[in-house]
Amino acid sequence: MEDKILVKTEYYKIDKPIKLECQKELEGIQVAYETYGKLNEQGDNAILILHALTADAHAAHYHSKDDKKPGWWDTMIGDGKAFDTRRFFVICSNVLGGCKGTTGPSSINPKTGREYALDFPVITVGDMIKVQKELIDYLGVKKLIVVGGSMGGMQALEWSITYPDMVKSTIIIACTPRLTAQGIAFNAVGRNAIISDKNFNNGNYYHGEHPEQGLSIARMVGHITYLCEEAMHNKFGRDFKDKPSFDFGVDFQVESYLEHQGRIFVDRFDANSYLYITKAVDYYDPARKYGSLENAFKNTNSKFLIISFTSDWLFSTEQAKIMVEALVKADKEVSFVELKSGCGHDAFLIEWEKQTKIIESFLKG
Repeated sequence: MEDKILVKTEYYKIDKPIKLECQKELEGIQVAYETYGKLNEQGDNAILILHALTADAHAAHYHSKDDKKPGWWDTMIGDGKAFDTRRFFVICSNVLGGCKGTTGPSSINPKTGREYALDFPVITVGDMIKVQKELIDYLGVKKLIVVGGSMGGMQALEWSITYPDMVKSTIIIACTPRLTAQGIAFNAVGRNAIISDKNFNNGNYYHGEHPEQGLSIARMVGHITYLCEEAMHNKFGRDFKDKPSFDFGVDFQVESYLEHQGRIFVDRFDANSYLYITKAVDYYDPARKYGSLENAFKNTNSKFLIISFTSDWLFSTEQAKIMVEALVKADKEVSFVELKSGCGHDAFLIEWEKQTKIIESFLKG
């Protein structure tokens, strides 16, 4: 077995207030980030990896030799991988509003000396990338490639629109230019589960019991959307854990799996962050902001690669094609691939071999 490559999370503090889309300002924003590879003298070999809903800056390698698991996209980032660190300087940062080192509702509000909780301002995907831009400038990057799956794809899309002179290539995977009503509904159920928890206390739970049950249910609901009927059938079918209990406990393997996912999630994520980040995803809609998606793409100078998966019903191929068609109408360079997969929305994290071949070809162009 090869030696583990170790990496550490770094922190950058923005020394000026950032004005958000809600017109409020945030001061003293800290950004957690990791880098892999080296930036060249021209500052133009950077790739910014943009993470999905509940991930973080730890995208690749290991924090210590004792770590059992590497970063969340380690299969794609590294020497000889899709995002080859022999060639590229790869960056990943935790999003604004998160709970993994970047300022969010669990951070200390300098004005009160206590956690922001629900005093944290409502944020947008645009706010997330405004903060990322500060980090990118600090690192000395002049041109970059932006890459993201799911919510990360929304960020990549927004980067290409907002900073057209900086972004030269954009890779959007398992993504949509805006949530469907069904997608918003799933997020609403998750948020309501959290807010209805007896321990929520209007978000001020940091020094007492946390709303673990509500957050666990939110994760269970979310996890259902990340899979698909085929994936669930192949994993669990209608198998019992043991035999029918004839009560309302956990009988089926799929119930046990969802319960487990909810249970482990509460140990690594903050309930308030879940509220804020899902709301930012709900709000994202560049077509509404610019009048149409074609108008949104009017000034971008990026070339695009868009990847979808056959079994992803959350962010479907039909939704991906909306972006493709708008780019074609805007006379932009776009490549599109639909990959066959039975993994549902999670395919962008699982089907790394299929994606690698396509991405390597795109990045050679």
